[in-house]
Amino acid sequence: MAGEVIVDALPYIDHGYDDVGVRESALAMVEEECRRYRPTKNYLDHLPLPASSPFETPLMANEFERIQNRLPMETLSMKRYELPPPPSGKLSEVSAWQESIENSMAQLEHQWVRSLNLELMLDYGTEAWKSYLEVFTAMQAKAQLQLQQLKKDIQDVNWQRKQAQTQAGERLRSLEAHWVLLVSKNYEIETECVELEKIVHAARQHLQSIAPQPSANDTAPTPEHTNGFDQDDLAESNGSSSSNPDPSQPGDDGADADGDSKEEDKPEAQEESSNGST
Repeated sequence: MAGEVIVDALPYIDHGYDDVGVRESALAMVEEECRRYRPTKNYLDHLPLPASSPFETPLMANEFERIQNRLPMETLSMKRYELPPPPSGKLSEVSAWQESIENSMAQLEHQWVRSLNLELMLDYGTEAWKSYLEVFTAMQAKAQLQLQQLKKDIQDVNWQRKQAQTQAGERLRSLEAHWVLLVSKNYEIETECVELEKIVHAARQHLQSIAPQPSANDTAPTPEHTNGFDQDDLAESNGSSSSNPDPSQPGDDGADADGDSKEEDKPEAQEESSNGST
């Protein structure tokens, strides 16, 4: 697949990371990649914008709008903690004094609630704090158990990766040794073949140097015409066939001579038999 990066590093069995010049070489490769990579201004335009509207509250929306409009932040209002009198122009107005009285009553109610909360804290704060500490301790213990489980999972993953890389390293070393052996054998075979070619070439040159030069009138059959037999072997085979004819063949001279001798012997045998009978 185009653009796919295959990570083939085996840190548990690879060596040489601490050698001189390795770190400098890696940093040089990173710098070269940074020089070749030219990010554009809108290189993230193909990605959709994050949908943050479901998590925005009205207060957050107003604050984002203020920041977008570059408006200053509103200061904290301390008016609810003050007891101002009516303005000088409204000292004779009853409504102004009524508003001041209501403000003072609200401040008094607020102070009464604070004192009530302090009394409740003195009465029940210790037990509430203890309960909070117990809950917090239980949450901390649960978080510690989760952390230990995560560390155990990470250790298991690292152990499995180490085992896999160790087995892969042994397999790679075995294959590498086998490859080196095959390459060495091939080199030896090629060397022997070269030597044999040299010997064959030298033998051919020697045979060509000692072979007699054929004359122009020489019509002796070549080994190709004699099917690999020498001329002497052909002569011997022809002589033996002419000196030892097959007597079973009809019209042969040997058979006629034997037949004549047998016919000449028959009258002599008849004469001897007649003399014996007389």
